[in-house]
Amino acid sequence: MIITRSPYRISFFGGGTDYHTWYEEHGGEVLSTSINHYNYISCRYLPPFHPEYKNRIAWRILEYPNSIEEIQHNAIRGALKYYDVKRGVELSNQCDLPARSGLGSSSTFSAALIMAIKALKGKMISKEDLALETINLERNVLKENVGIQDQIATVYGGLNHIIINQAGEFKVEPVIINEKRKKHFNDHLLLFFTGISRTSSEVCKKQIDSAKNNTKQLTRMQEMVSDAIQILTGGRLEDFGELLHESWMLKRSLTDNISTSYIDEIYKTAVQNGAIGGKVLGAGGGGFMLFFAKPEYHGRIKEALRSFIQVPFKFETNGTQIIHYAPKLYSLHSYERLKYITEEGIKEFELAK
Repeated sequence: MIITRSPYRISFFGGGTDYHTWYEEHGGEVLSTSINHYNYISCRYLPPFHPEYKNRIAWRILEYPNSIEEIQHNAIRGALKYYDVKRGVELSNQCDLPARSGLGSSSTFSAALIMAIKALKGKMISKEDLALETINLERNVLKENVGIQDQIATVYGGLNHIIINQAGEFKVEPVIINEKRKKHFNDHLLLFFTGISRTSSEVCKKQIDSAKNNTKQLTRMQEMVSDAIQILTGGRLEDFGELLHESWMLKRSLTDNISTSYIDEIYKTAVQNGAIGGKVLGAGGGGFMLFFAKPEYHGRIKEALRSFIQVPFKFETNGTQIIHYAPKLYSLHSYERLKYITEEGIKEFELAK
């Protein structure tokens, strides 16, 4: 059995500059962090005891497809086909948080899935290559309308400054602050689920298509990344919240599907009860909302938004990783021969006497 996990991410500043329609002309920058909530993938080659089906796929539903083409889950089907997995597999997906909610869930799933498939084939993969392959799977294989920050953020983990050049190449620079200040920063943040899930690819398409019409806003949003890093590394921490508010006002003006009257009312309620700033995470349209407020106001905000689920979180630093690796062998004749499953098929070997 192989188990991988990828952390969800919170993007603070620079969202929208990671779309190709922007960074190919201007480059892009993002400030984001991974958090201690995860997407898990467990997989193995299917043991040879189930002749009635060739695959077992568990996600929101349970599938027993006899071929990869019959798999209903688009990303699982696409990845198994792209990576040419020849044997039947048993694969399961578990999530700490809901999908399509602005925390990079599609990329956490894809990164964990690719690492699991690679491990199934007996291969390790670097963080850089895993990020690139996750981007390739989502953009070129699955044909999703996505940027490239989520894949990088979940794979690398940590609080990072992600810099993207015009060719789409990236580098990841950790934001170095001491643990006491990092905890103080973490303690100012509140995360709420609006109850609305949406397909980010649909929301993103409009933002991608309208990038050239929003040059002024996106330029300022990109500048905010360095402003925010300066605050975190030595400035007045409350200024981070004010910068979040400015960024949200710019972001919600990019297209008409980023915010709604429902979201605006949630934001207004949080601010009236002590939040300095905040934003809808991800592409917009729903999902999770992040608020920045002094800890002494958290009780008031939670009470005012008591009809919404509040999710406590901490920053994490590990990124996508294998957390369990144990290939399985199957005995045939009481310790004389073993059967084991490989990519090429079921093989047997004699035990050494």
